[in-house]
Amino acid sequence: MKIANSLFASLATALLLALSGCNSTSSTAKKSSIWEKELGAVAQTPESPTELHEDLNLKVNLIPKGKYGRRLFREMTPQYITIHSTQNPTGDAYAHAKALNRGALRGGVCGYLCWHFTVQDDTVIQHIPTSERGEHADFDGPGNRYSIGIEMCEHQGNNQLQTMERTAKLAASLMYHHKIPIENIRAHYHWPREGYSTPNKNCPHFLLDNGQPGDDWRWFVGRVNRHYQRLAAYDEYLQEQKRQEEEAKKRRQMVHMILHQIGEWVGLG
Repeated sequence: MKIANSLFASLATALLLALSGCNSTSSTAKKSSIWEKELGAVAQTPESPTELHEDLNLKVNLIPKGKYGRRLFREMTPQYITIHSTQNPTGDAYAHAKALNRGALRGGVCGYLCWHFTVQDDTVIQHIPTSERGEHADFDGPGNRYSIGIEMCEHQGNNQLQTMERTAKLAASLMYHHKIPIENIRAHYHWPREGYSTPNKNCPHFLLDNGQPGDDWRWFVGRVNRHYQRLAAYDEYLQEQKRQEEEAKKRRQMVHMILHQIGEWVGLG
């Protein structure tokens, strides 16, 4: 009887541990699944770059040229897109634009922090041109020298999911216009900061799993790629339309030539 009770207790413990493990795994994977369900699937129809640009609700509010984060002109040809989160519960995109425009955020190689875009649930604000280097990732490393920096807002009242979706659309648009491949969408985590005890920052923290890119980050990058594919499909649509128009033009020219030839044969030319 004691043996049976002991065996039952062991089986019960094993079952509880297994269920606990399953729940832990599913909760980690469930986050991006819930996001996908709430946002809905990205449409598979072509979308023009103009339509996507209008959907972003982009506002340009550049740091004054020659001041603060732009006090040094450092030309950049972007090869990457770096995704950040502000970790600021009180500042919206407009507050960050104001701070950058008066040089309130110090740091980086040039003495002032700056990045290219700040995104919240209903708008995108641009702070510096994408042809200029920012100070947002890794001091004098490739993250700053070659990447467009995007900060996602986290202030109270901001819809975090819509902010992620607007960021995914912005990243897709930047990929399209700058010919940046999907594998070059990077989390701030990707760029180590020399001299820090934790060089790889847990950023954007709500898209990382235990401080590192995992399922949630892969979901986000996949979402970016699906928006980008709509732009690529639009290009293919335009190319197909152009091909069909050229073929129709050739057919009209051929018909005209044949009719002209027949007219000459029967003496009507």
